[in-house]
Amino acid sequence: MDVGTLVARATNTYRDRIAVESEEGSRTFGEIGGRIFQLARGLKALGLQEEDRVLDLQFNQMSYIESDLGISSAGLCRVALNYRLHPNDWVRITKDCGAKVLIMDHKFWEESAPVRELVDTIILIHGNEPGTTNYEDFLAAQSTEPLLLSVHPDTLVSLNYSSGTTGNPKGAIRTHRNRFASLNNIVTDILKRTPDETDCWIHAGPVTHTSGLFVLPYFTFGAKQIIMSKYDPDVFVDAIQNRGANATALVPTMVARLLAMPDMSLEKMKNLRMLGYAGAPMAPEQIKQCYETITPNMVQYYGLVEAIPPVTVLSAEDHKNGIYSTPELLTSAGKPCVGVEILIVDEENNPVATGEIGEVITRGDHVMRGYWGAAGMDATVTKAVRDGWLHTGDLGKLDADNRLYLVDRKGDMIISGGYNIYPREIEDVVAEVEEVLEVAVVGIKDVEWGQRVVTLVTLKPGVTISEADLSEKVMAHCKSRMASYKKPKEVRVVAEFPLNSTGKIAKKVIRQELEAESK
Repeated sequence: MDVGTLVARATNTYRDRIAVESEEGSRTFGEIGGRIFQLARGLKALGLQEEDRVLDLQFNQMSYIESDLGISSAGLCRVALNYRLHPNDWVRITKDCGAKVLIMDHKFWEESAPVRELVDTIILIHGNEPGTTNYEDFLAAQSTEPLLLSVHPDTLVSLNYSSGTTGNPKGAIRTHRNRFASLNNIVTDILKRTPDETDCWIHAGPVTHTSGLFVLPYFTFGAKQIIMSKYDPDVFVDAIQNRGANATALVPTMVARLLAMPDMSLEKMKNLRMLGYAGAPMAPEQIKQCYETITPNMVQYYGLVEAIPPVTVLSAEDHKNGIYSTPELLTSAGKPCVGVEILIVDEENNPVATGEIGEVITRGDHVMRGYWGAAGMDATVTKAVRDGWLHTGDLGKLDADNRLYLVDRKGDMIISGGYNIYPREIEDVVAEVEEVLEVAVVGIKDVEWGQRVVTLVTLKPGVTISEADLSEKVMAHCKSRMASYKKPKEVRVVAEFPLNSTGKIAKKVIRQELEAESK
């Protein structure tokens, strides 16, 4: 199975249904399917060969769906340049992947200059510049007929680069097999049903990140998609109430902005069939607020750049049980999806007992083929996939029912006074303090302790409390809920958190700033 075959089937089967809506208007499956194949044919006409890389730089917009599915339908490899990354990252990615074609929105013209110098062909959306080809002209020169190729399931479909929080971005090789595994597990484990004409997915966050996983499943089964150019809680709520949107995926920072709306209610969001959340852990207190204020139809899923999500899913039923009977379920990432294997291993790669903490490793069709150019990378990178098992770098444990509990990233674990401290445990406790909106816990260098625990929080809208008073309240709450050595040594109130390109709180940036300040 390959992407082009799925696109051709959907285009013919659901030809007159609305496929995509955006600020630019709407297109039926027949209309957008024809444009997808025009793009695929145009790229092939450039002389590109199977698995050649094509850069894609644009905001959330209609053409994103076309390029996502069009590049794949041509048997080529799509390399999405996340617009939140710095242009220096775009250059590193371009040099690493060796792409010669760039599809880009004119809005990035100025900052993309260093990238443009590295490619041979530029296809420009929403504009004209010397030496480039206008996107609409490029499509118009080609037939709308499906380009049916014989693409092997293990053919490269995309290079997905990490956000660079642990060093320079690394390109994970994803294949058609990987993407089909994601589609299958979205349907069987997240949605638990095949989407149909009554379903509408709203892309509220960057489609280059987690929301983009749902492009192919919803297109394949003839369901509508709405693309928001940027996340605006008011526009999002209006789409749920008045435009038919009834499912989405958000990161916790986006959920926090919904919860902060003064008139948010279950009645207002009653059309929301599913709220998926992923990308970073959500504190149980925030989950409860979401369940009681936004929707009880919550699903969490876990995955990585190197293992296409979903890898595990915490179901809506698990959320219900977590709210009413078994609170610890709200700290779980859920059970492995169909076809996914998970083990917890120690430093010697030996499986640990149920309930013990170790590194999460996983095996299945969702695991990347490897890193692009891995032969030139260091041992830490090249050993990421060994004997088919991806070593995720995440610390976790499994319970007796095979549910995964993520403890933290290896790199985020704090060692203070000889004790291992997991930031997520502290974050979940601090989030219970009523004034706190968001929280991040990091460890910074300390002469006496090796590392000391620093907690940063943002306050809920309208809350007025001094940093000293809040610190006292947080400390007292932590003292009542956890061992003394885990308590924060310092609590700070900040206006906002730095975010990385995927919308997660950038703890690396926080650590660097705090350590620079302490010198």
